[in-house]
Amino acid sequence: MAASDLELVALTAATGDRHAFGQLVERYQTLVRAMLTRICGNHALADDLAQETFIKAYRKIGSFTGKGSFKSWLCRIAYTEFLQAARKRKAAQAALERFQAHQDSQQPHANWDTGDALDLDRALGRLSEVERNMIVLCFSTGLSHAEAAQVTGLPLGTVKSHINRGKAKLRAMLEDKEAAQA
Repeated sequence: MAASDLELVALTAATGDRHAFGQLVERYQTLVRAMLTRICGNHALADDLAQETFIKAYRKIGSFTGKGSFKSWLCRIAYTEFLQAARKRKAAQAALERFQAHQDSQQPHANWDTGDALDLDRALGRLSEVERNMIVLCFSTGLSHAEAAQVTGLPLGTVKSHINRGKAKLRAMLEDKEAAQA
């Protein structure tokens, strides 16, 4: 029987057991990488941030109190790593804007490629940063609105507002795409 997150956290915190922590990494690395990739729009940066997330989680494993889920605690670390990187690397933000401008110049009338993942990533790229982040936290990682509020430090109502606005914009983009294809 697989050990629970709490059992693995306790074993890691108490003994520094790297194998136990490795099981946590295996369990959550895909989720963390996917979340960071969608939030920052850069696979290489997302991989670096994911690595930093797990290093920081290992070092701070004793600070996990068990009040929330380990997944939300880990997503909070990942989101904080993203924010710190964004502050430190304004060039990364400029690169993302250049990428989006290039994509817009390639597809000036929102004629998206046919791949669903590319469509979703391009649509997410057109949302405001905070709307994109809330959509990714709740729908890509499966966090509840309350957990997303805990991860970001935003009030629950603000998280819900950003999600609703983001969903409305995504819905409008989809309707525009369908109208263009008709």
